[in-house]
Amino acid sequence: MLLLALPLAGAAAVAFLLFKFATVDGDLTLVSRGAPRREKVDGKVVWITGASRGIGEVLAMQFAALGAKLILSARNREELERVKHKIINKHPDSRVEVLPMDLSSGEESLKEHVHAAESLFSNAGVDYMIHNAAFERPKRRVLEETEKGLKATFDVNVFGTITLTNLLAPSMMDRGMGHFVVMSSAAGKVPSPGQALYSASKHALNGYFASLRSELCTKGIKVTVVCPGPIETPQSSSATSSSQRPSSEKRVPVERCAELTIVAATHGLKEAWISYQPVLGVMYLVQYMPTVGLWLMDKIGAKRLDVAAKKGNAYSWNLLFGGKKSA
Repeated sequence: MLLLALPLAGAAAVAFLLFKFATVDGDLTLVSRGAPRREKVDGKVVWITGASRGIGEVLAMQFAALGAKLILSARNREELERVKHKIINKHPDSRVEVLPMDLSSGEESLKEHVHAAESLFSNAGVDYMIHNAAFERPKRRVLEETEKGLKATFDVNVFGTITLTNLLAPSMMDRGMGHFVVMSSAAGKVPSPGQALYSASKHALNGYFASLRSELCTKGIKVTVVCPGPIETPQSSSATSSSQRPSSEKRVPVERCAELTIVAATHGLKEAWISYQPVLGVMYLVQYMPTVGLWLMDKIGAKRLDVAAKKGNAYSWNLLFGGKKSA
């Protein structure tokens, strides 16, 4: 009986792991960490860019619930004030400051904003810098991209983000502590047909911040790079009706994405992936079996552009097993 039980137990364990991997919404290290650690952010100053909507807004709400002091930045002051009032209405004891900022405004302007942020909350400085702001264009073919689009994407996603980091990091090092949390993308880990410029900008961020971590980890500086796949935000749900989006497209809710981002940061993870299948599986393949993973992406590349143009499911297994690609 024992000899029979052991193979059955092994088969059951494998089946459980396969089921878990098929239904999980993040990489296995991330989802094993449990809840966010409140003690890591309670009373800390958290500066969030792109905080006027989407993931940034929800991150602000969740950090406030954990007792963080918030600095909210984006270009639209009115929207930032809306988020601030929303936070205070839900968490009356929260301390929230609004700091409007354009990441593409250049080094001198960003230097002034860093000085202002460091001076808030009785010159407490910034403990967590959440790089969430991003410029994303509609999906289009690589050869349709223009120099104007390239500049607009990199000015915000790369140059502005890196410049802000370079200006803020010295103050963090002087205090012997600081944490950069970078909202990258699955498109920064794998090819993303139809999003070449966005994907390139996120690959650039991944390379920069991985290098920054290695250089400054002994100076008390931490870096967490978060790579979400498709996320369900109020904007994405309103932009595409249920009749346009196939029911098989499953996006991680924005609240869950924000929660897992804070889990990754407060547990000190260096990198975290947030997505359902099939995107998560593709990320694992490209990371650990690149020949297979990149072959798979080549199979679906042109099909994904066709599906996206028809407002269909651009994250489906049907891209691999469905119809022929366009010429």
